[in-house]
Formats: sequence, C-alpha cells, structure tokens
Amino acid sequence: MASIVQSLSVPSTYKDQQYQGTSNQLAQDLANSTTLYVGNLSFYTTEEQIYELFSKCGEIKRIIMGLDRNQKTPCGFCFVEYYHHSDALDCMKYINSSKLDERIVRSDLDHGYREGRQFGRGRSGGQVRDEYRLEFDAGRGGWGHVRARQEAERERDQKANYEAITSIPEGADIGYKDRKEDSSSKRARDDDEDDDEQQRSKTNPRFREGDEDEEEA
Repeated sequence: MASIVQSLSVPSTYKDQQYQGTSNQLAQDLANSTTLYVGNLSFYTTEEQIYELFSKCGEIKRIIMGLDRNQKTPCGFCFVEYYHHSDALDCMKYINSSKLDERIVRSDLDHGYREGRQFGRGRSGGQVRDEYRLEFDAGRGGWGHVRARQEAERERDQKANYEAITSIPEGADIGYKDRKEDSSSKRARDDDEDDDEQQRSKTNPRFREGDEDEEEA
C-alpha cells in the first residue's frame, strides 16, 4: 500500500561535486552506506557532544570533524560513521533536525568518507556557505567571510574619516570662555538689581503704605 508520508530515512538529492561515479553508482553506494554527513554545527561543538547524541542510534565507528583548510579548526560539519547501515537510517529518522548546541543540525546519508573531504572548500578555507552568508551568526564565526571583509573596510574608513577628537584645538575654547564670563556677569547684575529693588521698597514709605493697604483689604 502506498504511503502519502515520505520516509525520513530517504537521502536528499544532493550530489557531491567531487564524486567520480555515475548516478547509478551513487545510488548503490548510498544504499549500503554507513556514513552520515552532519551539517549546520556550531564551530564550538565538540566531538564528545556529537558522539553523545549520535550514539543513541547505534555504535559509532568513528567521527571525522570538518576543519578549516587553512586554520585547521572546526568549521561546522562532520562525518559520523556507524558499523551498520540500519543505524545510519535510524539516525536520519530520529536525530536529523534535532537540536545540538542550540542549533538545528542536519544529517544526510553520505557515499563514504575519503581522506581530504574533512577540509572546507570555500575560498577562505571554511565551508562555501559561510563565504557569502550575510547574516551574523555567533556560532559560526560571526559574519560570513565576504561580509566580514566589508565590515573591516567600513571600520577602517570610519577610523580614518570620523576619528574621535581627543583634545580641543588651540583657540577653539575662547568663545566658550567669553560666553561663560558674560553669563556670570549677567547673573551678577541681575542679583544687584534685585537687591536695589528690595532696598527701595524698605526705604520708600509709599511702598510700605501700599503693602499695609493690601493687607487690610
């Protein structure tokens, strides 16, 4: 009986560009494969964390961490090799799209690991997807390599053209001092005028009589 729900253990349509065989040979290799490609890992996820999660589906033969070709540091993918094909299929069913290190990881059947495939193929040494990534991703080194170069150039331009002033140029504070002195003088004059007005009110009888009338009213 046909099912309307696609099996979770079916491999994706992705084909490694460096695979030398035909499509039929690839299908045959995948049908017997015990190896999984795991992607979208954080650069900080350790081999121990991967082993703890993926060993829930079967005994693991080995884990090969993906490395930056230049720095030889983790760059966000790995290969997990089981002893049995059925364990790899179970992993696709139950672990694919699960969360590891706060990231949704992807797993897919792989035709088999060969030496050299552990290195990133991007121009900067990492994965190609991180070359042109525009969004900031703290778990994968921040900006993508192209955007990182753009940000570095922008910072250099800002530093060169908009560098903060750390000292006041000679003569620039003269106007400020004059305004400050004028303001102080004006406040002093206003205070003197208020004192004079109060003194006249005390000595002039008319003001005293007016105050008394207002109080009586």
